Amino acid sequence: MIDTESFLVIVFAAAVAGTIVAVAAPRFVIPVVVVELILGMLIGPHALDIAQVDRFTDFFGNLGLGMLFFFAGYEIDFERIRGRALNLGMIAWVLSLAIAFAAGGVLAALGIVVSLLYTGSALATTAIGTLIPILRDEGELRTRFGKYLLASGAVGEFGPILLITLVLSTTHPLKEAAVLVAFVVLAVGTGVLAVRSVSRGWPLLERTFESSSQLPIRLAVVLVFALLTLATHLGLDLLLGGFVAGLITRQALRDQELALFESKITALGYGFLIPFFFITSGMKFDLGSLFESASALSKLPLFLGLFLLVRGLPAFVLYGGLFDARDRTALAFYNATQLPLVVAITAIAVETGHMRLSTASALVGAAILSTLIYPLVAMRLRRERVGQLEPDIEEEPGVDRAPATA
Repeated sequence: MIDTESFLVIVFAAAVAGTIVAVAAPRFVIPVVVVELILGMLIGPHALDIAQVDRFTDFFGNLGLGMLFFFAGYEIDFERIRGRALNLGMIAWVLSLAIAFAAGGVLAALGIVVSLLYTGSALATTAIGTLIPILRDEGELRTRFGKYLLASGAVGEFGPILLITLVLSTTHPLKEAAVLVAFVVLAVGTGVLAVRSVSRGWPLLERTFESSSQLPIRLAVVLVFALLTLATHLGLDLLLGGFVAGLITRQALRDQELALFESKITALGYGFLIPFFFITSGMKFDLGSLFESASALSKLPLFLGLFLLVRGLPAFVLYGGLFDARDRTALAFYNATQLPLVVAITAIAVETGHMRLSTASALVGAAILSTLIYPLVAMRLRRERVGQLEPDIEEEPGVDRAPATA
């Protein structure tokens, strides 16, 4: 049976979250995902108990997660982030992974955690998909700072997805690697077909933007759900399908007028599906489990601090030649924001016996707190600078640029 009451409560909570953010906007800037998480905790079975997560609502939550990663992939314009931004992002994540595994090794040696591999992998992620709506609302996606953050966050999200696919969720990494290669080949083939089809049929698509057929949106939805389904059936992570669908859509529409398409797909994603993921994530979180064990409660601030150390420190150090200390601090806090991949990694670890339930609860709780706190800190640090849209021009060392002339 379908719990229509819970479904209605979740939809209502999404509307309330949007209302709160809209009303508060003139004086307080609150990320809508933060309000959705809090409302999810309140209405869930561990608080007011007025809504439950069943198979039906969980299905919509997974669709929302897929769409969240679609936008994470869609916002990554490789033409924009390639070069120095992408190289620094890759170096930062490799350093983060080294710090994370070192920290996980120390915690495992002290008996605080079971596996350094799973704990370290959870620490070395960045929730760029979660940050996209925040960055979009703040206008950061158009800034030079936003370009470097997108590159760093993309690597910090795609790298852990590959870890989940090839190492954490399988006992046959070579087989999974072969499956991943097959998926990539199919995705590339789909991308080439999509690019050619759009370039030839754009006038047809453009004519349907204001008609009831809404052909571009329907085709985008087919692509997202097809790749989600394909990734799941191949034994790969659902997140990978959504991410690749976003990348393909961006490439297919690269030379076209995107404003109208983006407006409509954003309305579908952020207006309906994505709130399901954040609200159901809040509903699933058992706040009481943290207080049942002194061990779990003590790990919460530890992991929250480690998020900032593992993902924030490399960003603060590596970008010294590009940004001042204030912007690098904001970059560190944005990079340390985590959630979806922490939930995925801890679920796998608990299921395979590589993580205690108390550790998983503390990691997820810390990830939720990072989503609640770290973007707000970063936004405060960047508030006066977002309006100053820095040009995306890389200063080459040793090259003197001639001043502009009238």
